[in-house]
Amino acid sequence: MGTTEIRRQARPIRHDVEDDDSLYITRMPSSTRRYRTAPPPAAADTLEGPITEERMFIQHRRSSLKRQPTSGMASNAVKPPKTDALPGRRRFSLLAIGIGMVVMVLIVICLSAWNSWWHTYQDDQQFGRPRTFQMDAVVGHEDSPSNPTHFIFINLHRHVEIIEIPGGNVAHTHIYSGPILFGDGQDLTPVTGEIRDINGRRDLVVHIQDQQIVFINDGTTFRPQ
Repeated sequence: MGTTEIRRQARPIRHDVEDDDSLYITRMPSSTRRYRTAPPPAAADTLEGPITEERMFIQHRRSSLKRQPTSGMASNAVKPPKTDALPGRRRFSLLAIGIGMVVMVLIVICLSAWNSWWHTYQDDQQFGRPRTFQMDAVVGHEDSPSNPTHFIFINLHRHVEIIEIPGGNVAHTHIYSGPILFGDGQDLTPVTGEIRDINGRRDLVVHIQDQQIVFINDGTTFRPQ
């Protein structure tokens, strides 16, 4: 086999060309990039000419600088209170109202208890325990102005009793039974009496709170009406 000779074409020798910066497309680093200030809106809207990359960038920046609606506020930093905070205020006001109502109820209860205690204290000083009331009167039962009849009204464990001592003579003592009182605290109810002309004679009238009981005078004793 014969040797095949490969012929190579001679290539022209190229000389190195010095590097020229104008041959390369370069851009400034981001840290040193400068932008052209956007023109006023009126001027920017009237710009004519082909849309370039720089013009598109300026329009993009203008759109990003548009102010957001602030609902009449000077700045977005100052915002009206959120409605989420209102329920807390309502709860606080309702709590204050509830506490005020409880305090008022306690004050009313305390005043009522104090009034009841004060009334009982005054009755204790005037009528004692058991509640007792006494008086002297001339009713024509062996008595006279110098020796009047003595009356004793007693609330003894809710039983009303009237004791008459004619002319101060204990031997002729009469005891009249009154009603029985029912209810809480009725054992401390005072029982009083007076002499009044109802049936042509000096009759006996017994007072128990707003109730009155009349005993008619028959000349020697009293009988219920």
